[in-house]
Amino acid sequence: MQIKISLKDDSIGDDMKGRAEEKARRLLKYYDKIQSIRVVLDRSGEGYSCEMIADLERMHDLVAETTGRSLQAAIDEAHDRLQRQVKEHKQRTRHHKGRGPSPHQPSRI
Repeated sequence: MQIKISLKDDSIGDDMKGRAEEKARRLLKYYDKIQSIRVVLDRSGEGYSCEMIADLERMHDLVAETTGRSLQAAIDEAHDRLQRQVKEHKQRTRHHKGRGPSPHQPSRI
């Protein structure tokens, strides 16, 4: 999996870049079919913004964009939002066959 970190403001340090990369890597724990993650960090007027874009295998991209007073808070919030989207996507695409009898179908007795 590729992780690409883009900085739109040069004042953002390497420690925040490392934190964003670490948070992006954690998403693989929830879904292994992520091909790449792009993270865009920027400084806006009164705070910071973070955008995380996950490119899924044979699917559309998942996007989480947040702003916050600190860059750390913006990264954490974007990670949480993307994590929720990844979990929901995995739940929708999971194969549910073999989970027992359906309560809506008559049993074969």
